[in-house]
Amino acid sequence: MTVFFTYVFLGLSLAAPIGPVNAAQLDRGIKNGFFHAWLVGLGATVADGLYMLLVYLGVVHLVEIPFVQSFLWLFGFFVLVYTGIESLNGAGKIKLAGTRAAGEPYAKSFFSGFFMSLFNPLTILFWLGIFGSVLAKTLTSYGPEQVIIYICAIFLGITIWDFTMAGFSSTLRRFLTERLLRGISVMSGLSLIGFGVYFGIQAAGILFK
Repeated sequence: MTVFFTYVFLGLSLAAPIGPVNAAQLDRGIKNGFFHAWLVGLGATVADGLYMLLVYLGVVHLVEIPFVQSFLWLFGFFVLVYTGIESLNGAGKIKLAGTRAAGEPYAKSFFSGFFMSLFNPLTILFWLGIFGSVLAKTLTSYGPEQVIIYICAIFLGITIWDFTMAGFSSTLRRFLTERLLRGISVMSGLSLIGFGVYFGIQAAGILFK
């Protein structure tokens, strides 16, 4: 049981650091409420699951190819900058009395988190590096059934954090003024753009070295 909770904590540790997904969750929660923020986290979790599956199947060396690395950095750049600009554009539309931005589909929130995590090289490096080594150690110490249980424990940790962020961001709007909410949304947008620029620089470093 102690080992199980250790893996739950590993999932929390993966999800907790402030990054593009958390910034997007904060932004969506402030603008559209709990469900949109949770869907961003759910999309990111589904992408994490795909990488866990790839690591489990042994697809590790693919990201060592420079072309694949540069593609991931570039795609991450476009996704983050686009999302950041969209966040900045939507900052002026925040209304405390409103419940949901008009015309904002739930699927958009889900796929925003999904693609943000899917094409985040830092996420990929985590799953291939840290999780890859953890998986290797777990397989040598336990059977396949135990490994599946511990993978579920990691997902439980990620899910707990997603609910926490969604609840925090949607609750936060009740205690803040519209002006401050817009300021937070602008900061979230700038944060996403900043991450995107960093990804673009990394891609340029690989392409032009």
